Amino acid sequence: MNTIIIVLPILTLLMFDLGLTLRPHDFQLILQRPWPVAAGLLGQIVLLPLLAWAVSMVFHLSPLFFIGVVLIACSPGGSSSNVFTMLARGDVALSVTLTACSSIITLFTVPLIMAWTTQSLGTATDVQLPVGNLLMQNLVLMAVPILIGVGVGTKWRNAAQRIHNVLKKAAFPALILLAAVFFFQHRDTIVREFPSLGLTITVLILLAMGGGALLSFLFRLKGSERRTIVIEVGMQNAAQAITVACSPLVFDNETIAIPAIIYALMMNIILLTYVGVVKMRPS
Repeated sequence: MNTIIIVLPILTLLMFDLGLTLRPHDFQLILQRPWPVAAGLLGQIVLLPLLAWAVSMVFHLSPLFFIGVVLIACSPGGSSSNVFTMLARGDVALSVTLTACSSIITLFTVPLIMAWTTQSLGTATDVQLPVGNLLMQNLVLMAVPILIGVGVGTKWRNAAQRIHNVLKKAAFPALILLAAVFFFQHRDTIVREFPSLGLTITVLILLAMGGGALLSFLFRLKGSERRTIVIEVGMQNAAQAITVACSPLVFDNETIAIPAIIYALMMNIILLTYVGVVKMRPS
């Protein structure tokens, strides 16, 4: 089974669901509380790709896995981070604003960062990135579903809430199905590479969360904002990364998607542990 057949509708539905939850006032927080928003975007857009580069170099990843790790670091967290933020008693309004902003910004930063990454690896890989195709794919598969979701949510709020309730319950099983299909197809490679690649990605996630905490300290954010930044910086959109890696219009290489699959597993384990620790502490 071709993975792209599964991941395309999943990503489209996730982006549509994100649009259902967004309202114009979500962007007002940029003016009302610019420092928390700046800290989160700095962590997601700048810090994470730099950490991915550094970790990939330290662990001497092969070129295709190197590209895959940087790719997942460039992909914004999506609506799942809003759920984790709520569970961790974080600032949900801030999480939604960061999700909205990063989803728009990364439409353009992902092609730029990935083009630089593939070019920097030079002759180590024959992978080429058609930047125009990636930009167009991002607009069609992400921007359009988000805008449709915003339109539906604005015009038919009750219906949008019912649709959202269904989609948010279906999102996690759909991602599990995707991971299972992908693992079945690439089980030999994943099992063989998991010790080194799993360690690399675990270190990346922990460094990202630590970087989020450090940014929160430097920007003097309060507790709920700090927890939100830690989650937003540590949580990336595996479905988007897999789509870019597997798309016949972009990389058309499922090996590049393997880091995203492992990331999805480790991310949920680590962040669920973080949420559990936070909930054990007094409010």
